[in-house]
Amino acid sequence: MRRPHVSVMMRRAAERGILVPAFNIAYLPMMAPVAAALERLNTFGLTEVALPDITMFGAKSFKLVAEEYRRRANPEVVGLHLDHTPVIDQDNQRVDWEAIMREALGLGYESVMIDGSRLTLEENIAATRKAVQMSHPKAAVEAELGAVLGHESGPMPPYEELFASRRGFTDVEEARRFVKETGVDWLSVAVGSIHGAISGAAKDKAKVAARLHIEHLRLLRNAVGVPLVLHGGSGVQRDSVLAGIKNGIAKINIGTEIRHAWEKTLAAGKGEQAAAEAVGAKVEELITQVYGIGGSVERLLK
Repeated sequence: MRRPHVSVMMRRAAERGILVPAFNIAYLPMMAPVAAALERLNTFGLTEVALPDITMFGAKSFKLVAEEYRRRANPEVVGLHLDHTPVIDQDNQRVDWEAIMREALGLGYESVMIDGSRLTLEENIAATRKAVQMSHPKAAVEAELGAVLGHESGPMPPYEELFASRRGFTDVEEARRFVKETGVDWLSVAVGSIHGAISGAAKDKAKVAARLHIEHLRLLRNAVGVPLVLHGGSGVQRDSVLAGIKNGIAKINIGTEIRHAWEKTLAAGKGEQAAAEAVGAKVEELITQVYGIGGSVERLLK
């Protein structure tokens, strides 16, 4: 029997306190070890690709990622997601997000993300509503409200300063209105995580050990009633993530950790086979030792 649509799997994950990991495929050969690890561990997860994976790293194109997914992944265990499709990118340039989304939908991506977080609330609502109209019922839609920092140009303020000030945190009442007026399926929220750098010298550095503001997260969960997504998941302290899962986080995006596993192995001259093994080992470590979600397929299908 074919598994339910990813929108159903995500709702069940949120209801049952099960985390769905989503791994960014920054380089095409990363698809195989990620998909193999998920299948071997019988863990439902997503492979995903964002515009920077294509423009700054080695994913090459949305079409090639989709083809690699069909070649390497078992769709009963692994889904294909279009990550961050910005309306305005990290360089404050307008992006033709509709064209990107139409392409992904045509290629069979099961879920897509519109990122209007750099817009005003009203503009973000309008863009997200349009994305939902374009995608439903074929694909689920994720959107972002608030600002998960880290992709901006220039140095970031100290992390503790950001956390204490709640800079960029998703506003609870705005989130309530946003979900009601857009019909979005999942909401990416800002509650303390940060993105790994994607440009400059910082892109090769380990991320800050971030944490989540659980009280704020709980308020958001109660306000919106849809699965919540944690972006910038690499490097967030384990106890904080586990508490987040109990308070509405159903999906976590992981990019930096597995990208570094790939890049650093290649930089050491060990070749693509060793790099693929390093990626697979990192995925297995996250699933079994960090998040404890091995075997989640069975729990989500019941």
